[in-house]
Amino acid sequence: MSQPDAAREGAIRLAARLKPRVNHLARAIVERQRAEIPGFDLLPEELRDVEIAATARHAIRGFLRHVQGLPDIDIGVFRERAAERAEEGLPLVQLLRGYHVGAEVVLDTLSELARPGEHAALQSLTRMQLRALRAVVENVTEAYLTGLADQQGAARELARALVRGDRPAEVAARHGLSLEAGYLVLSVRAPAPQTPVAARRLLRWARARLAPLAEGRVLVLPEDRGGYVLLPSRIALDAVAEQLLPRPRSALSGDATAPIVGAATADSPGGVPAAAEQAHRIAAVAEAPGLHRLRDVLLEYHVAAATDSAPALSALLEPLVRRPGLAATVAAFLDCDFDRRRTAHVLGVHPNTVDNRLSRVTELTGIDPRTARGVQLLGAALTLHRVVPAGPAQAGS
Repeated sequence: MSQPDAAREGAIRLAARLKPRVNHLARAIVERQRAEIPGFDLLPEELRDVEIAATARHAIRGFLRHVQGLPDIDIGVFRERAAERAEEGLPLVQLLRGYHVGAEVVLDTLSELARPGEHAALQSLTRMQLRALRAVVENVTEAYLTGLADQQGAARELARALVRGDRPAEVAARHGLSLEAGYLVLSVRAPAPQTPVAARRLLRWARARLAPLAEGRVLVLPEDRGGYVLLPSRIALDAVAEQLLPRPRSALSGDATAPIVGAATADSPGGVPAAAEQAHRIAAVAEAPGLHRLRDVLLEYHVAAATDSAPALSALLEPLVRRPGLAATVAAFLDCDFDRRRTAHVLGVHPNTVDNRLSRVTELTGIDPRTARGVQLLGAALTLHRVVPAGPAQAGS
């Protein structure tokens, strides 16, 4: 018998000692996964003790068939399980760690069963196990990502149907999704115009922060300056606000941007379009990053809704359009409660410069921002200037 044939025969003999231990090994794999994989105990008991153990037995028997040179087992079982785990929200890293734990248990057992003089056989089996593990990981990853993409596509379609009021119940039924009794609708916007990529990155950040509150039951609909996040209405607004505190500055990018978020509640799926419109308008008139309810921007919201007088009100700022320093000075003056020294500090200029600019505003517009009526008119005009006309009808188109 040639040396390669002898090594193969030795590997077959060593691997055969696993056959009586398949059930024991499957249980050992489950126990080790429970000990080493975070969140494993949160899985349903039937999934842990029945399905995962059955998958482990299938994998071990497949490995033994491979060692004997028999046709490989159907790897579709692993792909099916991966798609199911994606649907259930199990992180991919935890799924893959489970397969690596299984391979380690098998190799540890083979090492224990190896006899003197079987070093070459053990090495051969180790290489076979690693090749088998690579094939399984590749298939599992592909199936998981495909399932995740399908799931996200269905969730986005449902979000679009809810925001537009376009038969969401039919969409949910078609994809096997469930509707919430009511929704907390958030309009997430970048505080300043950004590229669509940057704006959607901000939306993904908001979704990642909010997903744990909703146990993964989050719907997202992107748009040019951010998008919509739909959560179950049972989620407390205070908890949402806490999660959306401004981001710490990134050591890599230097980005400290946090989104402006408008919030409104729909008592039923049918109320989502109106809530989305309200949340969008709240975010449009709000200035500071963070969560804003209607009561937080009630005056600005009301002013922005007066469409018949909006053109005339907006026209008050036309003389300042080509003089952005003047408009910025008026805005800072109002934000600082008419304190010229605070305004100068915010703008980085001398207080006399603030006075001169405000006087110039009066000359150009005929409105003195230092009077009660001037404050009301210019404040309302600035609010309208901030409003973006695009509404939820364009979202996700």
